[in-house]
Amino acid sequence: MSKITSLADLKRLKDEVQSKIKLRENSDTPEQMVQVKVGMATCGIASGAREIMKYFVEELEQQAVDALVTQTGCMGYCYAEPTVEVILPRREPVVFGFVNKTKAQEIIDSYIKKGDMIDGIIPITFRTIDE
Repeated sequence: MSKITSLADLKRLKDEVQSKIKLRENSDTPEQMVQVKVGMATCGIASGAREIMKYFVEELEQQAVDALVTQTGCMGYCYAEPTVEVILPRREPVVFGFVNKTKAQEIIDSYIKKGDMIDGIIPITFRTIDE
């Protein structure tokens, strides 16, 4: 972080922080926006989820993608951390596992921007041992 040496530096920092907060917490109409939920339970944090969340916030802002980036608790996929759930408007949620910065960029470029399915999706099954 650079030193703040003038009022202009302080205003620039304020604008940067406010735009990141807006990107992360813009929840007026979440069903009409791309939603990115990063699993931030203990296992996710230990696997690097903080860095992945920061990457999504910064990269989506830089690419001017209108998205809501939030954190969530355990998704139950501890073996595949860090995990990221992405919800595109009018589509079912998709959970990606083993997300690193390279995979996060692929999620943004291919899935979020183009709607193309990519590798790394964790299949959702509703069967239990009793079924």
